[in-house]
Amino acid sequence: MNVFNNKVDLNHFINTNSSLNSTIGFVPTMGALHAGHLSLLKKSTENNSLTVISIFVNPTQFNNQEDLAKYPRTLDNDVEKIKSVSNKIIVYAPTVDDIYEGNTKSNHYDFDGLEHQMEGKFRPGHFDGVGTVVKRLFEIVNPTNAYFGEKDFQQLQIVKKLVEKEHLPVNIIGCSIFREPNGLAMSSRNERLTSDEKEKASIIFKTISEAKKLFGTKSAKEVSEFVSKTFKNNQTFELEYFEIADEATLLPCVRKSKDKKYRGFIAVFVNNIRLIDTISF
Repeated sequence: MNVFNNKVDLNHFINTNSSLNSTIGFVPTMGALHAGHLSLLKKSTENNSLTVISIFVNPTQFNNQEDLAKYPRTLDNDVEKIKSVSNKIIVYAPTVDDIYEGNTKSNHYDFDGLEHQMEGKFRPGHFDGVGTVVKRLFEIVNPTNAYFGEKDFQQLQIVKKLVEKEHLPVNIIGCSIFREPNGLAMSSRNERLTSDEKEKASIIFKTISEAKKLFGTKSAKEVSEFVSKTFKNNQTFELEYFEIADEATLLPCVRKSKDKKYRGFIAVFVNNIRLIDTISF
């Protein structure tokens, strides 16, 4: 298993081990890997000559410093999980300085309004941080294909817009959400949940699944009221937002249109741990 902490050594290895016709698959992560991440790696190894995974907790996308400090960092365990997929996967686990070169700041991006919805409303500057680190990682790795999970669907749309606007030569591939047996979307933050909280967190997927059914006959406003009421009556979880939005623009659904594809988005807190989920409507 090749693990690199700096881009110079990483680039030397990739250049030495790739040919003119090689394709490079890339899975950017913040570590604390779970089965969802491993599914992205499997897809990449099946479809590319080389696969690189980055493990980097990016400071510029955290507007909550406590969340940054508590974010799980489990590199040794992550490497063992990566080996279970293939010991030929290349791991890039850089320092902050290797990515930001002494200037740990975000660039400002215009994502045509995608950045102002949902996560953008509640996490100021978050998508500037995402855009900054993803662009730098793409420039370092030079991937042919990059794989992102659909749990962070808004982020997936932001990355696609970044590639379009910055004319980056990479193909972005969205991959299905992996879930716990109780429906909870797999997330690195799940490691911070107690077993009781994790069991009770099944309410998130159950609620948005029921919301999807209701959307067939009810208005977006009525569905949103159902979700709000469900969490108002729950003492464990606090609803931050629920939104039904157009998948393409991420603008809230005011009146249903047959020409648009909609998706439900949710964010909840349990003991200051923030969990998000999404489902296609």
